[in-house]
Amino acid sequence: MATRERPRERVSATVTRWLRRTLVVAGLTLVAYLGGVATTQMWPVHTETAYFAAMVSVEPTLDSTVRLPMVVGDVIMTFHGPVPAPGLSADVQVREEVTDLIRSGTLQTAQLQPSQEELRSAINRGVQEVAWKFAAGSMTTSLLVLLMYAVARPHHLGLVVAAAAGATVVALAVPAGAAYLTYRVDRVAEFRATSLLSLVQTNTGLLTDLDRKADQGAVYVTNLLALSDAMRQEFTPSAVDAPVAAKFLLVSDLHGMDQFPLMRQIVASQGIDAVIDTGDLINFGQPSEGDLTDIYDGIQSLGVPYVFVRGNHDAVSATDEALLRRMAQVPNVVLLEPTAGDFRRVDVHGVSISGFNDTRYFNQRSDDFAAEQADTAALFRDATEGLEPTDLVVTHQPYAAHRVQARAFTLNGHMHVPEAVRGHVQIGSLTGGGLVNQFRIPPLTEAAKEAAAEDPETAGELLGHPYSFDVLTVGEDCSVASLTRYSYRNLVVGRPQFDDVSMINGLSLQAREPAAGRTCGPDLGVVTSPLLPPAQDDAAPATAQVP
Repeated sequence: MATRERPRERVSATVTRWLRRTLVVAGLTLVAYLGGVATTQMWPVHTETAYFAAMVSVEPTLDSTVRLPMVVGDVIMTFHGPVPAPGLSADVQVREEVTDLIRSGTLQTAQLQPSQEELRSAINRGVQEVAWKFAAGSMTTSLLVLLMYAVARPHHLGLVVAAAAGATVVALAVPAGAAYLTYRVDRVAEFRATSLLSLVQTNTGLLTDLDRKADQGAVYVTNLLALSDAMRQEFTPSAVDAPVAAKFLLVSDLHGMDQFPLMRQIVASQGIDAVIDTGDLINFGQPSEGDLTDIYDGIQSLGVPYVFVRGNHDAVSATDEALLRRMAQVPNVVLLEPTAGDFRRVDVHGVSISGFNDTRYFNQRSDDFAAEQADTAALFRDATEGLEPTDLVVTHQPYAAHRVQARAFTLNGHMHVPEAVRGHVQIGSLTGGGLVNQFRIPPLTEAAKEAAAEDPETAGELLGHPYSFDVLTVGEDCSVASLTRYSYRNLVVGRPQFDDVSMINGLSLQAREPAAGRTCGPDLGVVTSPLLPPAQDDAAPATAQVP
């Protein structure tokens, strides 16, 4: 019996030995990786352009993100690669001699923006030096660990060197390969600027204004804004340079607040071609709410098509269509489902949009909202079976939106929190959830009292979600060029202030590529038509929609 078990014991011993070696190599690889990261953190790489300098290091994260912290805000670039890549951080500073040149009048701020060639050269130098410094740190760390082991067991010196070399190779090859495949211009998923830097994205004349008014205290602001704009143009070239076929303002969850003066400003300043509203226009399902706050006149005053689907606060029962009938009286409103089961599509400059209403209603009680939303999505799928999906499909509830298909992406609101993933965009609340949310006054905690004592203006801000809206840009090939997300605060107390502007690359959102040969542009106008299966298309001709 013992003799028959020996081969089995030898196999078990072999497996145990290889498992132990694998774990040792994995552990050494992690040690080598952390050693490389620590080396670049302790001795960051210096790279520079004519007017800027940066200290670059590897972050102990695998989030495929490049961060440029600055004194006036941060530039954050997120990439979508096939595998997660190590994060990078670059502490950007204005070179000391630049301040003196600006003060003396020798250098104008218009000259500060580095050229694309200069910027790429500085980036390439920094990346190369980070790579070899990371490699040196990895090898040194793994050797130190294994040499301590070799001192105790000197006859294992050959294995120690081999293990150190193997671990270092793995620790270098994996993150280096991930970085090579991920950190490319065409893989930028999001370009984000915070604080003062976000103003570059909303005010193209800001640098000129600062140039005229620059004094000693504005030197760093002016310089860093120039660098931020150069980085944005380098890493989001398609969004900056590509011809625009259509621009959409995406809003949701107004909840009875008249924010149309703000929307008119956005429409005018951003060149918006149509507004898309995913519902919850009012609070209690009564159309008279909109009359009390002049919502319907506000919609008409925008002067562009207003594409709308009903939300769960826009009706008092599952069959209530009073708000839809009132909205149909506004000349520029386009209802994607004007009555139950009657689905429409609108093509704005060639960009096709369809959608469906929420079947929920104000103050509804249900044991299974998810099943109801699944049924609602199923009705839309059945009605559009055999049709090519439109570029955008709009509805209110996320649970329903995730159960239908669009060529570019589906849109929903309801959650009051913006999100964006491939094939799906969730819009935040333009009004922070409306006055019903805003008048939930936060409790007077000790921290709140201290903050109010330091800055009395903060005492008046009420509780609610962030105010936010999106601007969607579509190119002439009908593909999504970019989604720019704006969030702000202090609207209720009368001091609106931008908190954040994020530009998301359309390549990371588009679910499917546009059909070959498609073109979009203003010459195609705005056309509405029934959304019917192919056999019924000829029976219902399209009609032009004029705001």
